[in-house]
Amino acid sequence: MSARMTYATTRRQFLATAAATAAAPMIVPSSVLGQNPPSERITMGCIGVRGQGGGNMRRFMKYANCRVVAICDVDSDVLKQRAQQVNEHYGNSDCKTYRDYREMVTRKDIDTVMIGTPDHWHATIAIEAARNGKDIFCEKPITHTFAEGVMLVKEVQKHKRIWQTGSWQRSVWNFRQAVAIVRNGLIGELQHVEVGLPTGNPSSPLVQPQTPPNNLDYDMWIGPSQMIPYMKERLHGQWRWHYNTGGGQLMDWIGHHNDIAHWGMGEDLGGPTLVEAGEFTRPQRTDVWNAAWQYEIKCTYASGVTTRISNRNRGGVLFLGSEGWVYVTRGRFAASNPAWTKRDFNPGNVEVYRADDHHGNFLDCVQSRKPTVTPVEVSHRSITPGHIAMAAAAVGRRLKVRWDPQTQTTSNERVMKLLRQEGDDIPWKPWRNKWAGPLLA
Repeated sequence: MSARMTYATTRRQFLATAAATAAAPMIVPSSVLGQNPPSERITMGCIGVRGQGGGNMRRFMKYANCRVVAICDVDSDVLKQRAQQVNEHYGNSDCKTYRDYREMVTRKDIDTVMIGTPDHWHATIAIEAARNGKDIFCEKPITHTFAEGVMLVKEVQKHKRIWQTGSWQRSVWNFRQAVAIVRNGLIGELQHVEVGLPTGNPSSPLVQPQTPPNNLDYDMWIGPSQMIPYMKERLHGQWRWHYNTGGGQLMDWIGHHNDIAHWGMGEDLGGPTLVEAGEFTRPQRTDVWNAAWQYEIKCTYASGVTTRISNRNRGGVLFLGSEGWVYVTRGRFAASNPAWTKRDFNPGNVEVYRADDHHGNFLDCVQSRKPTVTPVEVSHRSITPGHIAMAAAAVGRRLKVRWDPQTQTTSNERVMKLLRQEGDDIPWKPWRNKWAGPLLA
């Protein structure tokens, strides 16, 4: 089933690359899978299908063992366009459209859902889907806030759902090879990891609130977040730059590169014991966008390994050891020993999860019921340092937070209050009752 992905794969290329023909699927007894056992074909409903979600939708349609049967979006124009694409692909008019995801996830004939909405909707939709017995492919970061992450992990695991996060770098050769080099000790004792993420937007556009277009259900688009005036400059990818709906470049990318850092460190189910929020610089004008465009996070782990996550670092992940180093990012792979970066080089006996096709890996695991390459708790732990640092930065400059990764708590009550999403402090507001049912129950 896997499509061979080269280390030069970019996000756009990854989604555009056609999947290879799906292998004959495994038939698993319904006693193992529950009420909706996928057999020869996995049915899927896609929620949020404009940008990245639309790319995922088209990707899944290329697999012979997957059938997209329903789509959902709060924009009627997008919904009509995507439904046409689905129906043209399958040569019929069977694709059911929804404006409200809750109607879709209760359908017993749908096995899986793909969630490609903005970040602030991820947890609410995913929890409803898990409770309705759906396996889930969700974009990163998997949650808008830390509190959502704790609840989401609990619900997905409780209902024994298969989860795949769209952190596709784990399914690309050079990232996997870099992690294997570190885990096999070729760079000696791992000492420090530099994680480089993009710089955000230093200034907001000069615009005023507008009237939402008729094709958009703006109230539902805002959903569980607090209602703020409509501005088209806050939608269609730009929602990342306002803390009400996104987390800036920090939270957009931490689920990619810090995910690889945790993988190499062996911290998939762990986390830092000390987090220091460095400089978080927000735009001078915050009436349209307010997410920090410069940021720095320093972490210490129980192993003694330290990390620095910052937009000032070179983009990607640099592992520094006592006897060497390895650097990896999209399209680049380098090491203190150039031989390590060759495709035929064997790093050693310590193996890491191999998946060469991220979307195909999800479908394989839906049928086998084995964990994917990016399970829900792994993805939650990967982004937790970002959540902690954002809360710490809101409480005080250069604040150091002692963190217990086992209990996922800190003794700093002001920080813990923000992480629990209590109060009105920046960066997070309490959920809006109208759409946050699963988060408030």
